[in-house]
Amino acid sequence: MPRKRKNILLITSDQQHWNTLGFRNPEISTPNLDRLAAQGTTYNRAYCPNPTCTPTRSSIITGQYPSQHGAWSLGTKLSEDQRTVGEDFTAAGYRTALIGKAHFQPLASTEEYVSYESYPILQDLDFWRKFNGPFYGFQHIELTRNHTNEGHAGQHYGVWLEENGCDNWRDYYMKPAGSMDPAERHKWRIPERFHYDAWIAERTNALLAEYVDNDEPFFLWSSFFDPHPPYLVSEPWDTMYDPDKLTLPTVTKGEHDANPPHFGLTQQTNPDFSAFGETGKGMIGMHSHVHDEQELRKDIAVYYGMISLMDKYIGKILDQLDRLGLADDTVVMFTSDHGHAFGHHGLIAKGPFHYEDLLRVPMIVRHPEQKVRGQVSDALQSLVDCAPTFLGLAELPIPRSMTGIDQSAVWLGEMERIRDHILCENHHEPTLIHLKTYVDDRYKLTVYYNREYGELFDLQEDPGELRNLWNDPRAAELKSKLMLRYIWAELGKEPMWMPRVSGA
Repeated sequence: MPRKRKNILLITSDQQHWNTLGFRNPEISTPNLDRLAAQGTTYNRAYCPNPTCTPTRSSIITGQYPSQHGAWSLGTKLSEDQRTVGEDFTAAGYRTALIGKAHFQPLASTEEYVSYESYPILQDLDFWRKFNGPFYGFQHIELTRNHTNEGHAGQHYGVWLEENGCDNWRDYYMKPAGSMDPAERHKWRIPERFHYDAWIAERTNALLAEYVDNDEPFFLWSSFFDPHPPYLVSEPWDTMYDPDKLTLPTVTKGEHDANPPHFGLTQQTNPDFSAFGETGKGMIGMHSHVHDEQELRKDIAVYYGMISLMDKYIGKILDQLDRLGLADDTVVMFTSDHGHAFGHHGLIAKGPFHYEDLLRVPMIVRHPEQKVRGQVSDALQSLVDCAPTFLGLAELPIPRSMTGIDQSAVWLGEMERIRDHILCENHHEPTLIHLKTYVDDRYKLTVYYNREYGELFDLQEDPGELRNLWNDPRAAELKSKLMLRYIWAELGKEPMWMPRVSGA
């Protein structure tokens, strides 16, 4: 009897701090992700290749770094010519689908770079009633683009809302989709049954049932939007956590004195970031991060509520796997596209600040054949490894264009680790906001294009990243060694496009 092929279920959140899982943070409740962790492996050292959405999401499906696949920043587009993991699974006879957030394309469309995720097509529900793919290697897609009440709501989610009797759905969104007052914060009036978490879980579970009925293997991505700000969540999740009982991350006096200049500017009330602008586009994170403590506490409480609500619907998906008898044939991976700061180092949200809070992501893998369950691993993981590892687990060929590493032996428990370093990129302006970070088991080095400043942290002795050793004379030899390792890592990520020829 032929061996049954493994299914792949990828579940992602959006902009979730790595330490917001209940089994390692007693201040938050995530019983379903805790259950997944107890049945699988939690990776403590998982990193994104870029701390923004489009670049990392494109890396997940291409197995390439942003500097290679071309979608290097928000506002860019992943070319339809790029080979994606969905194409490889489709060619192997798998059903492939993406439900939720894609963000491979920008909100603005041009004649040269046409975007399906842009206005006005974004809210042309008649178009989305008829279009479900193909899209970047996914045979079937159901999308929306909004984070909570953002005015980008529409696409397949808008269609679903109307089909399920939410005729006034525009009341819950800001312009141009709707008419919600932007001053409303924290409590989102949309009933939970119409929340996009409910939509993602319902549509995911419907596809899972369809795959079972047709006896088809699948690669399915359930892509949640939370806890990405704005901080809004339906009742009763908005009051689930007491703001005054939560730990508030803070800045340490003097910690930015040795950092590059944009770090200190964030702690000013009216900073001047004009020296960093080249294109006139928005510079993510380059603004004042000064905040009110009580307001931030409420934001954190709602951020946690958003995670707990999402956890509920992730649980419904995990329950469906059990109900349909799929758990023994399905690899489940949970992660987030990048991290989030909510007061860490005095910062809010994201930007060109390569702290662990922004680069590390939660990551749990459950494989039916893994040797030990409920374990925690410090093996380095990168989201650029997702595509080649999914193919490796399915015993499918890995394209030479993929520069991520096949981690399947680690995920199965056959090897303790396979990576010895991580690379993270951040290219938001042509030259002035362009940085890359090298991370190994102990150290982190960040370099800036055409700049003599940088960052060097000893994550073992200084896990809070409070002492930048870049200009410390005592660390000069260490910095030289790490610079060389970083250069080797850059050289080593080049794809093997052509087969080796004997004697060449």
